[in-house]
Amino acid sequence: MRFCLLAALALPSLLTAEDLKWFKGNTHTHSLWSDGNDFPDMISAWYKDKGYDFLCMSDHNTLNAGEKWVTEASVEKKKIALGPKVLDKYTKKFGANWVQTRTNAKGELEVRLKTLEEYRKKLEEPGKYLLVQAEEVSAGFGKAPIHINAVNLTEAIQPKKDLQTIRETMRANLQMIAEQAVKTGRPILAHINHPNFKWALTADDLAHVIEDRFFEIYNGHPGIYYGGDPARADSQHERIWDIANSIRIAELKQPPLLGVGTDDSHNYHGGATTPGRGWVMVHAVKLDANTLVEAMQRGDFYASTGVSLNDVSFDKTTRTVRLKIQGQPGVKYRTEFRGTLKNYDRAVKEVDAPAADPRPKRLQHGADIGKLLASSDSLEPSYTLTGDELYVRAIVISDQPMANPPQPDHVQKAWSQPMGW
Repeated sequence: MRFCLLAALALPSLLTAEDLKWFKGNTHTHSLWSDGNDFPDMISAWYKDKGYDFLCMSDHNTLNAGEKWVTEASVEKKKIALGPKVLDKYTKKFGANWVQTRTNAKGELEVRLKTLEEYRKKLEEPGKYLLVQAEEVSAGFGKAPIHINAVNLTEAIQPKKDLQTIRETMRANLQMIAEQAVKTGRPILAHINHPNFKWALTADDLAHVIEDRFFEIYNGHPGIYYGGDPARADSQHERIWDIANSIRIAELKQPPLLGVGTDDSHNYHGGATTPGRGWVMVHAVKLDANTLVEAMQRGDFYASTGVSLNDVSFDKTTRTVRLKIQGQPGVKYRTEFRGTLKNYDRAVKEVDAPAADPRPKRLQHGADIGKLLASSDSLEPSYTLTGDELYVRAIVISDQPMANPPQPDHVQKAWSQPMGW
């Protein structure tokens, strides 16, 4: 991706586009270390076998470190679908010498969970597959969950909950993540997860917590309501992104939010939250945790649910956004260039929220935010900014369904980051 969102420049010093490669990864994954239903090494092997370049195991409020045992009965209870026992599949995959078991005082069979440092030695391959330490820092304010993925950690972060407001709770947890980055001298990426999970976060929350630079434009969990709710104003994910970025750029004079695609996978033996639904494609010089995070912090990545891009670029001289879609035979693609114009209607009104909403009122913004500026059916679509736009982003929509959709109407898409701001 030949642009840098923070510096409005193409690439780090001395690098050219030819030096970079695309790396596919998932930053939001759960295992038996928290509320997933398979062993972390089994999950990591699945992603490797499916052609991913990197994976972040992001269990709730813990790292895959230390000693933890789980009973076979509890693992089977989580399995959901019928089929071979989880422990049998685990032993078949890695061998009896790898799987460590014991019988506890109650006579129950227990299995020890492997740590990241153990299973990375078995699965990682330099330049081919990388495991990155992560955590879903799971805080909340009242009934509103506030979950933030922290990628490339060295130490677990214990969340701060129920501070003065939802926004102050978000801000405090983001600051703790940033403090660890300063302390360790390594880049750490933090992204706000699933704003519509229990309808916790609004576009205005994401706009005003300027410590946040990333959020999940797509999350594969069916309970996060990517499409929003007609009864809740401005709750569709695309709408949230455009409102937050319009406020940030026009009113707060801050950089925009960048959009991440993730799985949020929990179920690996059938169930609702299975893997392989959303991911990021990162343009970086090498497969290294620090390098990947730094590339994402520059904005050199896109989110996808199935559409692949060969290139995304922004030419500063001509102010033109260009995409090159990796077309598949018989597949049709439509690219929408969306953005908000500088003279957009800033009027906001309060509207009632449903009874189950964490807040009694929601804000409704003008319809011209995130408007469709142009569309194209070409495999090399482009858009030249006129100077009236606050930003432009591209979304490529395929006519093909996702390989493993959380909802029947979810098709393969790809999202660029906001450009031209």
